[in-house]
Amino acid sequence: MPDDVTSATVPAPASGGRRRQVVAWSLWDWGSAAFNAVVTTFVFTRWITSEDFVEQGADATAVMAEHSAWLGWGLAAAGLVIAVLAPAIGTLADASGRRKLWLGINSAMVFASMVAMFFVRPEPGSLSDAVILGVVLLSVGNVFFELASVAYNALLLQISTPDTIGRVSGWGWGAGYVGGIVLLLVLFVGFINPDVGWFGVTGEDGMNIRVSVLISAFWFALFAVPVLTMVPEEPRTAARTSLGVADAYRKLGRDIAGLWRTQRSTLWYLVASAIYRDGLAGVFTFGAVIASGTFGFSASEVIVFAIAANLVAGLSTFVGGWLDDKVGPRRVVVWSLVILVAAGLGVFFLHDGGTTVFWVCGLVLSGCVGPAQSASRALLGRLATPGHEAEAFGLYATTGRAASFLAPLAFSVAVTLGGAQYWGILGLVAVILLGLVVLLRVRFPAGLGINGARDRKG
Repeated sequence: MPDDVTSATVPAPASGGRRRQVVAWSLWDWGSAAFNAVVTTFVFTRWITSEDFVEQGADATAVMAEHSAWLGWGLAAAGLVIAVLAPAIGTLADASGRRKLWLGINSAMVFASMVAMFFVRPEPGSLSDAVILGVVLLSVGNVFFELASVAYNALLLQISTPDTIGRVSGWGWGAGYVGGIVLLLVLFVGFINPDVGWFGVTGEDGMNIRVSVLISAFWFALFAVPVLTMVPEEPRTAARTSLGVADAYRKLGRDIAGLWRTQRSTLWYLVASAIYRDGLAGVFTFGAVIASGTFGFSASEVIVFAIAANLVAGLSTFVGGWLDDKVGPRRVVVWSLVILVAAGLGVFFLHDGGTTVFWVCGLVLSGCVGPAQSASRALLGRLATPGHEAEAFGLYATTGRAASFLAPLAFSVAVTLGGAQYWGILGLVAVILLGLVVLLRVRFPAGLGINGARDRKG
């Protein structure tokens, strides 16, 4: 792919990579597991599409399919909103120099949506008000979580240096996985698994799930505080101006045109990463579905696997962050995607091998998702123009959401054509492979460390 840029200067970080600030920044990722692992992946979404919301005597399969479809529509609508708002939020945050303010506001809205989920109660029916409320709250939470992530990711360059950005990004992602392990263990032992949990909580009226989500909300709020109090706002300079929303979109259009003219590799990278990142998201989104439907995992076994998967993903992400700074984020992403494709094909061709196959291949998949995600964020951080980091990560979120239909569509088409659920893994593999092919054709500018420590000026 053509690229007009052959070299660039390493951007100087807005602030030094102080250990205290890195820890405070990483704790937001640690706390975000409350939303990612509990709400969107393993607990809340599984619950509102379960038999708890099916009337006795009704066709459970049909009703749950309807609930799942509404869940998909809700998340699709949230994705559209994010795609529209994320770049403007990024531009406004850059222009005002108030990234922490945007992070704090959006984190507070995520907390509020999670607290409101406590009031979702199982009301069986073909499409109950409870399911609609749950889908709406989940979708709203997704919007604000992604917008918070735009500002959060932009802070990465303020608390790292060109020599440490990979490791710092890896610490953040790894902290998120470890936080997920700790929180899932607490909820599993205390509320989800036992018939009578802590404080006498039972499964009646879905109280064990509702309490779990409520605790997760306060978990998220608690660990969002350090970054807001310990990481300083970037000093405002004369170059920063006040922008309105319309101005932000006009500026965004000019910036995209400018990227096409002078930094085409950045645009192509955003396209490539949008594709494969959706495939990575699909691995976790549909992993629990495949574990249950194809390999016969029970609900408790899915949680146990989730804990193990987060452990492997967290450890591999820490290692991936170290490798990022040694060999460059591009190599970390490429090799992670190659292994993901191989492990996905293993799940498909060995699906008759029972739970052992899913445990082995599933953990390999989990071990590659974290490094790929972390290195992708670090790679964009190296490409971002100084002073426009939040804007770049706004585009990162926008392109990711613009491609968010790929993995679900590919999964569904593959299942339909193959006639069995395990065929869906081929759809996910196809999306990851497509993103890998596009990435391999991107020519990155020299001097930024994208291809390793030797590829770095200064």
